[in-house]
Amino acid sequence: MKQPSLEWTLGEAATSIRHVLTFDDNLTAAELYGDGERNLRTVSRELGVEAHARGNEVRLSGPEASVEIARNVLQQLYGVIQSGRRVHQRDVRSAVSMVNQKPDVKLDDVYQDVLSHVGARRMIRAKNLSQRSYIELIRQHDVAIAVGPAGTGKTYLAMAMAIAALNQKEVSRVILTRPAVEAGERLGFLPGDLTDKVDPYMRPLYDALHDMMDFERVQRLTERGVIEVAPLAFMRGRTLNDAFVILDEAQNTTGEQMKMFLTRLGFGSKAVITGDVTQVDLPAATESGLVEAQRVLTGVEGIGVMRFSRRDVVRHPLVQSIIEAYESRGTASRHHQAGKGKEDSREA
Repeated sequence: MKQPSLEWTLGEAATSIRHVLTFDDNLTAAELYGDGERNLRTVSRELGVEAHARGNEVRLSGPEASVEIARNVLQQLYGVIQSGRRVHQRDVRSAVSMVNQKPDVKLDDVYQDVLSHVGARRMIRAKNLSQRSYIELIRQHDVAIAVGPAGTGKTYLAMAMAIAALNQKEVSRVILTRPAVEAGERLGFLPGDLTDKVDPYMRPLYDALHDMMDFERVQRLTERGVIEVAPLAFMRGRTLNDAFVILDEAQNTTGEQMKMFLTRLGFGSKAVITGDVTQVDLPAATESGLVEAQRVLTGVEGIGVMRFSRRDVVRHPLVQSIIEAYESRGTASRHHQAGKGKEDSREA
């Protein structure tokens, strides 16, 4: 692949420089810029640089470090597009974040497809460095624990890896489970039999599954027992051989339930445990099994732990802001309670 040529020009100020990137294919360059140059505007906004296109050239100006990141991002995304993959505005935003964290990162490796080569409905790939690390963690460990806020892709990517393993005949079945914890409503008051009562708790797993496979195929595999979606309580007393098992919403397990789940694992099986320890629905006096598992199992050979942060959220940009707002409120509340406690003890 022919690389874009690069012209260096020092600006008037020592801390400011200008770069001119010249691309050899106008159509690829236009796709890189995005509709109305929105991708370039994203780079400008994220890095505080000026980015203007004229034909197959992009003129960058601003602080030297920021311009270098912008150059690196645009040059690599140009190569990604040339390889036949599309680049969306969210990809530009995450690419800036990745290159900012790790200047020598190879975006082409990060964006490597996870599923399309084994017949998935859609292309599924990592959207940031943490997701790529998570994929590798699952590949390299028999048990992977992923902890972090909503929207980081913990369950979705685990599901993708499970379907890929099934399609490649690395496992003979996929088992998806989560605890049916009552969060605001009681199971006994929900209509229907036990299956109907627990179905709403399983719905997010079905949604992810149908996003990756045709409805008819999901139904066929479910009827044959190749894919099973069931509450955690249904795992008791079983030995799960040659299976890819995913435990979702694991923050709502007790220590006993977590131990029960982990000891179900049989020969040729792999397990992924996901959860958000800031959204525990257990009674206040009960420690989350996921919190305990992190403490007890860290360092055990064959078990890998991945911790996502709010920076890794890949949903709507507002989701990250919402998480930050709640975290700030929680910190302020804890400080307030701590200060109130000190005042009460002084009064006593």
